[in-house]
Amino acid sequence: MHIKILLAEDHKIVREGTRQLLEQSPDMEVVGEASDGMEAIQFAADLHPNVIVMDVRLPRLNGIEATRTITARFPEIRVLILSAYDDDSYVFPLLEAGASGYLLKTASGAELAEAIRLVHAGQKALAPRITAKIVNRLGGRGAYRSADMPEGLTEREMEVLRAAAHGQPNKAIAIALAISPQTVQVHLRNIFAKIGVGNRSEAVAYAIRHGWITLEASDE
Repeated sequence: MHIKILLAEDHKIVREGTRQLLEQSPDMEVVGEASDGMEAIQFAADLHPNVIVMDVRLPRLNGIEATRTITARFPEIRVLILSAYDDDSYVFPLLEAGASGYLLKTASGAELAEAIRLVHAGQKALAPRITAKIVNRLGGRGAYRSADMPEGLTEREMEVLRAAAHGQPNKAIAIALAISPQTVQVHLRNIFAKIGVGNRSEAVAYAIRHGWITLEASDE
């Protein structure tokens, strides 16, 4: 089944390029293009996309307000922000408004497609620089501690968790650790169960609070 995608971007040439990139993936279909925030809301109601790829700076209604309205009215629709800006004044209001992911426009087509698949599956997709901002906001920059893991995480589970914290998708983690993507998913499920969380972002936040991981090298 295709992932139905709505593009919300005010620059036509960017919309056209993004559409061409995404439609190279056999599991994706761009069902509409909105040129402003009001159109994004209307098309969300009319077209029922699975994922909206949303810019931040949009005419008539900005991406923050459009995201807030869409996630409130249509909670089944995932919003993935694709922006040239990583300012705190954009990042945190958008995440609070219900965005499921935040990528920068420096991302490749493959990274965008993988992020769409992640948010469609109910996970978070964050650029490493965005994840670093969240970590800094939480105030946790303690070093990884292997000796203090009361929840019983294994060394391999910690490797998976650290990679997830740096924004790596399952396929990239699998390649780095020489395991299969399915094994990565099993490790993530085990981590969630052991520390009592429901998704990657909650697991990362938990690990940051307990000083298990650091993202010192993520803000390249």
